[in-house]
Amino acid sequence: MSGFKVKDHFFNKAKQDNYLARSIYKLEEIDDRFKVLRAGNKVVDFGYYPGSWIQYTSQKITDKGIVVGIDIQEVNKKLTGINNVRIYQKSIFDVTDLTQLGVEGQFDVVLSDMAPSTTGIKSVDQARSLDLVESVFGLLPRFLSPGGNFVIKVFESQDAQNYLKAQKGLFSEFHYLRPKSTRSVSKEFFVIGKNFKA
Repeated sequence: MSGFKVKDHFFNKAKQDNYLARSIYKLEEIDDRFKVLRAGNKVVDFGYYPGSWIQYTSQKITDKGIVVGIDIQEVNKKLTGINNVRIYQKSIFDVTDLTQLGVEGQFDVVLSDMAPSTTGIKSVDQARSLDLVESVFGLLPRFLSPGGNFVIKVFESQDAQNYLKAQKGLFSEFHYLRPKSTRSVSKEFFVIGKNFKA
């Protein structure tokens, strides 16, 4: 009997709480522990779809802040009516200038819950995940302001551990967390970087 129930506790809770996905609780736990988001922050969410992280973030940053969601998926209309939210259908790797996202200057927080298209072949999926993680780290100098915070999803592998160790110096604090709402079969964890040394 696997620990994987599609309609598990967090799935049902998300439905009850009117969130778009169970992943909301991962960000909530990360934020409770590491205080990543603050009122008035300017936040970008890479690969936001379906948008539960946007829902959580828009509440945390209040109307003084703004959260920009970018994904190659079609814009989720459920998010377009929220005052401090802007959604774009594009690849983050195509954003050469932040004015393309209707913002001035860099972001206080970069969030990335992105995952590659998975094949079910462990080594391939780990390599794809690490490629994506490396690519996102490569975008930080463009997107993240000095002193900013960063959250990214990573698939567990030795190569990922080695790569992350080498990135530690980019931030004053560097934490790993496997949120309680992560499914038991999942190999993912999150990296939280605080105070970016641009």
